Amino acid sequence: MNPQPMSDQHGSSQPQGTILIVDDEPDTCANLSDILSDLDYQVDTAGSGEEALKLMRNKRYDVALLDYKMPGMDGLTLYRKIKQLQADTVAIIVTAYASSATSSNALEAGAWKIVSKPVEFPALLRLIDEAVGQPLVLVVDDDRDLCDSLWDLLRERDFRVCLAHDEEAARQKLQRQDYDVVLIDMKLPKGDGRGVFRLVRETTPKARTVLITGHRGETEEIVSGLLKEGASGVCYKPFDVAKLLATIRELAGGAETAKRRVSE
Repeated sequence: MNPQPMSDQHGSSQPQGTILIVDDEPDTCANLSDILSDLDYQVDTAGSGEEALKLMRNKRYDVALLDYKMPGMDGLTLYRKIKQLQADTVAIIVTAYASSATSSNALEAGAWKIVSKPVEFPALLRLIDEAVGQPLVLVVDDDRDLCDSLWDLLRERDFRVCLAHDEEAARQKLQRQDYDVVLIDMKLPKGDGRGVFRLVRETTPKARTVLITGHRGETEEIVSGLLKEGASGVCYKPFDVAKLLATIRELAGGAETAKRRVSE
């Protein structure tokens, strides 16, 4: 489930968010874990990339704090593998070797921020809080190149983006976590998008849904029916990128407002 914002009061049973710390220095892992746990984050630590990937295969994380330079698998190689497993995990690279080349390589790989060692904890905590609060978008489309392009486009604008390429993958992701906005392609392997739309309504009823299609005439009847059932809108391929982004941002803002009202 997508963690809800918490008040400054401790004692709530609900964690702020899930954090994975990966560093080959045990003291660094222990110190960061203690601080974040005291702030009601749920924290796991790993001393290597391989150990981190084992954790990622069984549990989802909102944020991964990754040491840049580790024996064996470095932080950027690890993040590329994490992205394949959990594309919506926000990566913050922590390094004692900060340089323009390091920053460029990390951002090109999809990492969100670079933090220098020794870590300034107040600044790091602000970044983690901001990352956990970013709107969640699920893109369901079998066109992997399009999904990758949308991931880049939306991450640049501080959306957390998860990808699914068929109805079963979408089902698994919807059962694990709430989303603010779900983009649903109308032509999917073994389906036409209606199944995914109804899964969203069943598992995450507050999520806003945007139907996407490159077959306007062929899918007109399906689109019309789903709009009547409560879909929030439709965007046609090739996308008007500015319009698509504006639609997602508006819907994500509305979903966040609705969630806050429920939690108050």
